[in-house]
Amino acid sequence: MDLLITGGAGFIGSTVASAALDAGHRPIILDNLVTGRREFTEGRIFYEGDIADRALLERVFDDFPDIEAVIHCAALIIVPDSVAAPIDYYRANVSKTLEMVDVLNKRGCRRLIFSSSASIYAVYDDFTVDESSDVAPLSPYARTKVHVEQMLEDIATATDLKVLSLRYFNPIGADPKMRTGLQIPSPSHALGKLIQIKREGEPFQLTGNDYPTRDGTGIRDYVHVWDLAQAHLAALDRFDKILESESHRVVNLGTGTGTTVKELVAAFAAVTGEPVDVVPAPRRPGDSAGAYTRSDRAAVELGWTPRYSIEQGIADSLAWIEKRPSILRDLALPAV
Repeated sequence: MDLLITGGAGFIGSTVASAALDAGHRPIILDNLVTGRREFTEGRIFYEGDIADRALLERVFDDFPDIEAVIHCAALIIVPDSVAAPIDYYRANVSKTLEMVDVLNKRGCRRLIFSSSASIYAVYDDFTVDESSDVAPLSPYARTKVHVEQMLEDIATATDLKVLSLRYFNPIGADPKMRTGLQIPSPSHALGKLIQIKREGEPFQLTGNDYPTRDGTGIRDYVHVWDLAQAHLAALDRFDKILESESHRVVNLGTGTGTTVKELVAAFAAVTGEPVDVVPAPRRPGDSAGAYTRSDRAAVELGWTPRYSIEQGIADSLAWIEKRPSILRDLALPAV
């Protein structure tokens, strides 16, 4: 199957592309390389440019008229940055998606898998959520995901487009074959920070210690990125059946296990065999207590369950960081 993967040079998009290649699909990558890496596109069909560039999208479909589905991973995703620059986030995540979808409809591409986020959910006393839970996004980033979901649902209702919104929880790990992984030099999420401070010999800042969780720190559902990639393949296989009687469907992608930041730190120490120096720090703008999924919709409808443990995710993340300098060059190649 020919697939268009927007944001296919980023962490998740490139991993989905790797899984698609392994499964015999042909991914066509579209990425503007604002945060993606050219190295992740080598040996793959790649168009450098913006999802809102209508002429470029038309050219992609002219070159590959048999594209059967679009996996839309392109987005800005850093929560504190979204608080500081909401206009940039609404433009990149919402406005540009609208332009892209207009082209998809005109070209007759009817299958869209959207990379959404579990950060949109309201926080409940037990910190568990399912697809019917209320949404109450706390950051501009999360609100862009809500707006796009609502926008896509409206468009799908009025057109032949069908949309499957996959709400990711917290991706960790890397492609087990070490082809791709986290590309951002200074990640803002907890595991990325743990790896960074380990290399730099600095203490880990435990941001937020007064949440109503079992130990006062935020709680997350850490899911291996390779498991996420496999979920996309399962979604492709079952797309038409899932969307047979409706135009938009939401599916949570998580492990169903909540891990606090303190527990993540303990798991990291166990994997590395080294203690972690921790210092308390205030909450970051836009952060929430967090949540984990209690839903089995992914298992029932996608036939998907995660295989990898949080320890494996940590180990693969560490392995990727060691290998990353041999893959990611300091200077990107000039545009072709």
